[in-house]
Amino acid sequence: MSSAALIPALQSDGQILAEVNGCLGLITLNRANALNALSLAMIRDITALLKHWAASPAIQAVVVLGAGREGKPAAFCAGGDIRFFHQSATAGTPEAAAALEAFFTEEYALNHLIHHYPKPYVALMDGVVMGGGMGISQGSKLRVLTEHSKLAMPETNIGLFPDVGGGWFLGQCPGHAGEWLALTGQPIGAGDAIALGLGDVFVKSSELPAIIEAFRHGEQPSAEHVVAEVMERADLAPAPDYLDLRARIDQHFSQPSVAEIMASLAAADDAWARETLAALKKRSPLMMAVTLEQVRRARRLSLAEDLRMERDLVHRCFTLRPGAASETVEGIRALAVDKDHAPRWNPARIEDVTPAMVQAFFESPWSATQHPLRDLA
Repeated sequence: MSSAALIPALQSDGQILAEVNGCLGLITLNRANALNALSLAMIRDITALLKHWAASPAIQAVVVLGAGREGKPAAFCAGGDIRFFHQSATAGTPEAAAALEAFFTEEYALNHLIHHYPKPYVALMDGVVMGGGMGISQGSKLRVLTEHSKLAMPETNIGLFPDVGGGWFLGQCPGHAGEWLALTGQPIGAGDAIALGLGDVFVKSSELPAIIEAFRHGEQPSAEHVVAEVMERADLAPAPDYLDLRARIDQHFSQPSVAEIMASLAAADDAWARETLAALKKRSPLMMAVTLEQVRRARRLSLAEDLRMERDLVHRCFTLRPGAASETVEGIRALAVDKDHAPRWNPARIEDVTPAMVQAFFESPWSATQHPLRDLA
């Protein structure tokens, strides 16, 4: 079968590039000026490629990477297109609302597909890997990190929660590191990612050009050979900071509520606790409370169940308080639209967040047979 026959028609106008070399399908996120943030068209193209290649015996492995910018730091994928979220949520039209709903339904279905992909899927997680970038990499069979890798789930900073399966994969982290990463949005490097189970192998960034060149133009006769291209250049990862912080993270982030976590940090009064508390004070109190509940519920769920729960949550983020009243819309406004970095959270204090406010996010608007992700196994 020709390479052209192995690449279906793509919709994203060049935002996704697809190549086939031997048994390897290569996907490049090609929106470098937006740090390769995912658009709905990109999600649809990646999904189409992965489904086509899953059914094609000629393809034995898939690699995904982010396009770079000359002279600028690397970015695998900085997340979803948050400006699109803001525009869709504030447009006030049925078409915009439907596009927003479709984005999350199709993104979460793609995340599930990657976690259960029947062939080796390799993510070259060089540079920024945040939000939606974590969603398309955490299900990889081989998560490849460099000294430039910067992983985070920073959604509470925009009045959202760590979605794309974040409740599930953060909940798998040791101890209470999942709560720490989810609530603070703390970025971590390669050593910490591997220690926390969020990455697999470290490769120096200077080795990446040779790896990518081999993927594009070298002999790729088997999935084992594709994986070996990476493993032959693997190196020792930098020492993790997490091991020194583990006891403090578990002490504070095991507390029953966000208010008690913040009180515990305030009582500790060491430099790390002060910095961590200062970060939490900038986040949406309501969405921190939702996030804590999400991560703790997700530990009892399968990935599919977690993604269905997150689909309920994200629907509520934009509909419990429509338009500008949404915590998520306000958070995006402050960070990416007006850029005043002064979100007006409601409530403004964690003490004013009630259990009923949190519970409302977890009430599904759909029956089990009507849920948009009902078919996830």
